[in-house]
Amino acid sequence: MERKVVIPGEVIVEGEDYLPGENTEKRDGKVVSLRYGLAEEQNNLVKVIALSGVYAPRRGNVVVGKIENITQNGWIVDIGCAESAFLSINEVPRYVNKDAMEEVFKIDDMVIAKIWSIGKRGIDLSIKSRGLGKISEGIIFKINPNTVPRVIGKEGSMIKIIKEGTGCNIDIAQNGFVVIEGENIGIEIFAKKVVDFITEKPFISGLTEKVTKFIEENKK
Repeated sequence: MERKVVIPGEVIVEGEDYLPGENTEKRDGKVVSLRYGLAEEQNNLVKVIALSGVYAPRRGNVVVGKIENITQNGWIVDIGCAESAFLSINEVPRYVNKDAMEEVFKIDDMVIAKIWSIGKRGIDLSIKSRGLGKISEGIIFKINPNTVPRVIGKEGSMIKIIKEGTGCNIDIAQNGFVVIEGENIGIEIFAKKVVDFITEKPFISGLTEKVTKFIEENKK
């Protein structure tokens, strides 16, 4: 089955052989889309990559957020969803002096973290893994969270093309924030243009080839 753009309620495929995956459901032997997005089928599993909507936090997601407030035991972080998240001092891989919390993170600092728990108390973050912590260099911008899988590509194929084509280090968080760090601001802005090119046309076919061509034609 070729990838195609579908709307909620649209029949994607018919037949008992097909199983409904993410953003789809089975109705009378037909797999139906629940979201506006890109339908694809792999090993008889049909799913829809949503192209609109807000970020829904999940355990294990890597997110970028802004420090909103400082409490006695940690930091309140805005990660761009309905509720704020909490980064406990216990989830920071260094000693934290409770009288000098701002030495670690101050209000308006940007941080890349992982969601390790979602419960009744809220969303809990951690920066104990490699590559997480305060973002101090590069540029940060936001894309639609639902286009993140397209920018990353299958098994990281698309992001690999962007990294190799621009020479930048790129982190893409599940909540739609992109962090680009390159040799200079010019190359960082170029990498942003490549990402924007993908997010503006996430549903076109042959996107990988078009992105490669875009990089070759616009790289100076």
